[in-house]
Amino acid sequence: MKIIFSIAALATTASAFSAGKPAFTRPATQLFGEFGASSTSVYTTTEKQDSYASLDVMLTEKCKDEKIRTVIKDMLDVCADITEALRTALVTVEGSTNDFGDAQLSVDVIADNLIWEAVKKSPVIREGASEEDPVVRDVDEGGEGEFTVCWDPLDGSSIVDNNWAVGTIMGIWPKSTGLLGATGRDQVTSLVALYGPRTTVLVALDDGTYEFSYGCTPEGCQLPDGTFEPWICSRSAVKISEETMIFSPANLRAAQDVPGYKKLVDYFMENRYTLRYSGGLVPDIYQQFTKGQGVFSNPTSKSSPAKLRLAFEAAPFGLLVEKAGGKTSDGVTGGSILDVQINGVDQRTALCIGSAKEVDRFNEYLELN
Repeated sequence: MKIIFSIAALATTASAFSAGKPAFTRPATQLFGEFGASSTSVYTTTEKQDSYASLDVMLTEKCKDEKIRTVIKDMLDVCADITEALRTALVTVEGSTNDFGDAQLSVDVIADNLIWEAVKKSPVIREGASEEDPVVRDVDEGGEGEFTVCWDPLDGSSIVDNNWAVGTIMGIWPKSTGLLGATGRDQVTSLVALYGPRTTVLVALDDGTYEFSYGCTPEGCQLPDGTFEPWICSRSAVKISEETMIFSPANLRAAQDVPGYKKLVDYFMENRYTLRYSGGLVPDIYQQFTKGQGVFSNPTSKSSPAKLRLAFEAAPFGLLVEKAGGKTSDGVTGGSILDVQINGVDQRTALCIGSAKEVDRFNEYLELN
C-alpha cells in the first residue's frame, strides 16, 4: 500500500507541477533534420514471432552432415559456459602473457581453458589452435576426430574491462584440408558469439547464416509446446544488403600513410554515413547481421601493420558475411578473404568486410583492382 500511495502521490505532484507556471524558461534546442541526431540511426525492424525453432530443429533442417551438427552443438555449449563465467568473473591481470607478450586477463584464460576442455571432450574434433597459443595441437585421443577448430577465445580484451560487448570467434576446417595450406573457403562452418546484454551466436549453415540466442530465461527459451531449450533460432538466413550508411573504420592511423583510405573516410563523413565503431571486432562486424548492412575496414601500412589474424578472425567472419550476401576484400589484391591461403597459424591480414558496394568502394579508393 505504501508503494501504491507513493506512486499516486508522485503522479499527482507531477500533474500539478506541469499545470502550473514553469519555474524557468529557455530557448528550445534547435534540431537539424526531421529527428535531429537520431535521424542518422538505424533501428531494428525485426518483429516478434509467435514461435521460435529450437537449435536441434534448425540443425536437422539446415545442416545435413551429422558430424558438423555435433561440432556446432559442442561449440555452442562452451559459448554458454563462457557466458556464465563472464557474469561472475572479475576482469583482472592474470600474471601471465600470451605468445605475443600481451598480458592475459583472467577472463581470457577462463574462456580459453573452457574451449580447450570442450575440444578435448568432443568426439569429432581432431585438432585445436587458440589465438592465445597459435600452435595446432592434436586433441584426438580416440583417433576418430574430423575437424580442426581455431578460435579467438575472447576477442575484445582491451574493452572487456569497460564491460563492453566482447565475443568468441571460431573457424572449423575438415580433416581433408586441415588448417595449414587451406583457405577460409574450406571451412565447414564458423561461429561468432557476442556476449552483451544477451548472448547470441552466428552460425554458418548449409544455406546461409543463422543466429541463435541463449538463455531467454534462467530456465531457457520456451518453445510452443511449453518445453524450455537453452538455444533458439532468433534470426534465419540473415541477409546483408549491398548498400549501407553505417561504417566502422579500424586502423585509422593507416589513413596517414594510405591516401586512398583517407579519401574513403572523408567520403563517409562528407556523405553523412553513421559511425558505429567500438574497437571490438566482434560487435563492430556483428552489427551488420542485426542491422542488415554495414562495412568494416581495416587496411594496413608500413607504420600500421596488419593485426587481424586470418585463421582466428578474418576467415571465420568472412564465411558468415559471404553466406549472408556480403562481400570481403583481403586489402591487398581486392579478392575475397576466403581465397587467401593460410600458410601460418598466426598469419595476419588486412580486411574489408560487409555490404558489397562499400567493399567495392574500398577496393576502388585503395586502387586494389
